[in-house]
Amino acid sequence: MRALVFEEFGGPLTVRSVPDPVPAPDGVVVRVGASGICRSDWHAWSGHDPDVVLPHVPGHELAGTVAAVGPRVRSWVVGDRVTVPFVCACGRCAPCREGAGQVCLRQTQPGFTHWGSLAELVALDAADVNLVALPPELAFGTAAGLGCRFATAFRAVTGVARVRPGEWVAVHGCGGVGLSAVQVAVAAGARVVAVDVSPAALDLARQLGAEHVVPGTADVPGAVTELTGGGAHVSLDAAGSAVTCVNSIRGLRPRGRHVQVGLLPPAVGRPEIPMELVVAGELAVLGSHGMAAADYPPMLSLIAAGRLRPDLLVTRELALADAGPALAAVGREPGIAVVTRF
Repeated sequence: MRALVFEEFGGPLTVRSVPDPVPAPDGVVVRVGASGICRSDWHAWSGHDPDVVLPHVPGHELAGTVAAVGPRVRSWVVGDRVTVPFVCACGRCAPCREGAGQVCLRQTQPGFTHWGSLAELVALDAADVNLVALPPELAFGTAAGLGCRFATAFRAVTGVARVRPGEWVAVHGCGGVGLSAVQVAVAAGARVVAVDVSPAALDLARQLGAEHVVPGTADVPGAVTELTGGGAHVSLDAAGSAVTCVNSIRGLRPRGRHVQVGLLPPAVGRPEIPMELVVAGELAVLGSHGMAAADYPPMLSLIAAGRLRPDLLVTRELALADAGPALAAVGREPGIAVVTRF
């Protein structure tokens, strides 16, 4: 198969032929119809993830058709249209038994623990636990973003933060996951303040329903506090940096909820959490890590009803040959880039 490969962290990203994957006994191989290019892929390429072994094929947001099936798989056959969360759960550990596969103790992640989906084919484990059927009307290019950014934002807003109508939600970082969070929060009836350093990203946030936008170069906590009349009820760090994490917490009103969505690997610096504010304001500091396959139906129902529009977030469809430069430059252009031509 053709795949995007790197042999050193931060090194060249080249498309070349590599061996086809084979399915595990409980897994499948999917022929990739589309694969998103995400900041998490940039972290893998940059050497920020200890699971990545060189040489490596990145990519973890995908949709496609089942091409091969392991002998223990019961629910899927060749030709099924599917997507998958970026966390593939084992289905057997304690968190999985509790319905929390997104924090599975034996999780695998395409593009991190093994070769990923910026390739013609990708292997996925525990298919009966992790695959999600796609309706025929949902294009692969749209569905690919559900595996990480959109589903992650959906669960962060609705499942972890439990945003209620009329609440103020501040979204720090308007990349793919942040713009998804803006759209989901607006659909939930919230009032949204979007924060980013990019004017183009803020323009997109406005188009998706953000009531106010704040440039990241401003006094962000002060601006959020003023615009929301005392601070956000919910604040999400969708960027994943020490600065955005601390700004998110400092912009909350008493008893507000901070949700950390963006990755914060030690290589990018650890934030100094203002615990005095957490205690004095009885703030909640929460983490959100993707969404298990079993939790997809409500999100898919809202997409089918037109109340959520993940297709509006896809701003570029690329060929695999263009994936390397796009991955290396991730975050420089607003919206979600998806590889749809292999």
